[in-house]
Amino acid sequence: MLSISAKPYIDASVPVLRQHGLAITTLFYKNMFEAHPELMNLFNMGNQANGSQQQSLAAAVFAYAANIDNTEALKPVVERIVHKHVSVGIKPEHYPIVGHHLIGAIKGVLGDAATPELIEAWEEAYGLLADALITTEALLYKQNNQQPDEWIKLKVTEKLHQTDNVVSFTLRADDQTKLPAFKPGQYISVAVHIEELNLRQIRQYSLSDSPQKNTLRITVKREGGDEYKPQGNVSNWLHQHTRVGSTINVSFPCGNFTPDIQDPRPIALVSAGVGITPMISILNDIAVTNPGRKVMFAHAARNIASVAHIDEIQSAKGKLENLETVFFLNESKKQHIDEREGRMDLSSHITPEFRDGIYYICGPQSFMDDQRDALIELGIHQNNIHREVFGPESLNHLI
Repeated sequence: MLSISAKPYIDASVPVLRQHGLAITTLFYKNMFEAHPELMNLFNMGNQANGSQQQSLAAAVFAYAANIDNTEALKPVVERIVHKHVSVGIKPEHYPIVGHHLIGAIKGVLGDAATPELIEAWEEAYGLLADALITTEALLYKQNNQQPDEWIKLKVTEKLHQTDNVVSFTLRADDQTKLPAFKPGQYISVAVHIEELNLRQIRQYSLSDSPQKNTLRITVKREGGDEYKPQGNVSNWLHQHTRVGSTINVSFPCGNFTPDIQDPRPIALVSAGVGITPMISILNDIAVTNPGRKVMFAHAARNIASVAHIDEIQSAKGKLENLETVFFLNESKKQHIDEREGRMDLSSHITPEFRDGIYYICGPQSFMDDQRDALIELGIHQNNIHREVFGPESLNHLI
């Protein structure tokens, strides 16, 4: 718990961080990478280039300061961070480096306003957060039976084009050994060496099949990039260089976007674009282990040809007697009875039994925000709505 003497200084930092948070985190990353260039192998340099990582950290620091005594509000955020850290191999020795440069950036941006008392309070606050993360990450490493920065080398046994720019890769151990267990909705990190950057880069991809097989499957959209964001280094590398027979390094499964498959309540799987991938894993596992459950599978896409895993969704209808599927398409030719034209609107699909159902949403942030707001307006309790979110958007309720 933060000391009584430090608390007023952290509270006083809240408006300062709102105003100067991005400048602080930008200076933080600049100084840390200059002093420790090896850490660029851990960070998403695409997000560094477009500024989203700096914004994400600024939001996280601000949210932490604004909720320093609200451990219940911070708990789910910390849990997401822990899973992400474990998936990329963060170690306890990384925390003093981060702390040193974060405090240094606060001093550098605030200048004379960074009094010794303020800096001492932030050193205490950062130390408490670092200790909590280190302890929880150690528990997850132990639970996964892995060491920090331990990677699994797997062979690609199938490469299947789902759409023009989406490919699924099925991975298996070369010696057929048993792979780590995972829960539907979890993800793995993939680590590849990008020659143009001369860096290892790590990205997270949701697992897109049920855990009933001794394989891991990921479904990867090629991120082409535009004027607002660079192309995806890892997604393009996987599309261009990975073939059947290739080997890639992946992390142990992580993530807490994991519904209880055996829960008797109805479940709605709501997605857009490549956000469909964890939903396929959940759907396939329900079909095997709880086929009597009532399921709504709602997906938004440009057109039916751009829906990944469409064959598996149709196949699930033969296994799940209480499955409803509906596709909201910008361009609809009414090829399927389940097609609707236009933006997703679930108002006519929320039957009385789904009022108390569980909702899982994955897709672009604006889509998830819109669907969450719409569901709440339809009377769905916010505690029954779960989203797969990363970055500053996941902190909106705290900031």
